[in-house]
Amino acid sequence: MLYVRFPLSLRNVEDLLHERGIEVSHETVRYWWNRFGPMFAAEIRRKRVQQLRAYSKSKWHVDEVFVKVDGRRHYLWRAVDHEGEVLEANVTKRQNKQAALKFLKKLMRRHGAADEVATDRFALYPAALRELGVTEKQKTGRWLNNRIENSHLAFRRRERAMRRFRRMRIL
Repeated sequence: MLYVRFPLSLRNVEDLLHERGIEVSHETVRYWWNRFGPMFAAEIRRKRVQQLRAYSKSKWHVDEVFVKVDGRRHYLWRAVDHEGEVLEANVTKRQNKQAALKFLKKLMRRHGAADEVATDRFALYPAALRELGVTEKQKTGRWLNNRIENSHLAFRRRERAMRRFRRMRIL
């Protein structure tokens, strides 16, 4: 469980267990992580979603960023919560009201409704939110959407390291 919650290396976990009198190799820890890690991660994610739904002041930051996939421009729609955790991501070929509406419906279906939705001043957001009937929840401002803009940085670093993306599946 320590390896799921904290950024420990396999050898650090081996040392922690050795201090407690348990002799295992780092390869055994790696095997345990591959076998049981997804279950622990799913449980943590499930509990986190339950907490967020119970938390009355939920705030989402929604934004789109263009990305080239195999030389063609696509749009990556992303939403993060008030802590910067990625809630949802979707890739579309177009940047229009229908794409925004599809993304927002999927987001609301999975995570319930938010009290605030921080967006940039792009015209398709009010149109999509108007169709959903939650126009009053949209907030726009100069620095309100910084949380999602900063979350794009890690994505752009990965894109540069891979020298652009070849398939939409790896986004």
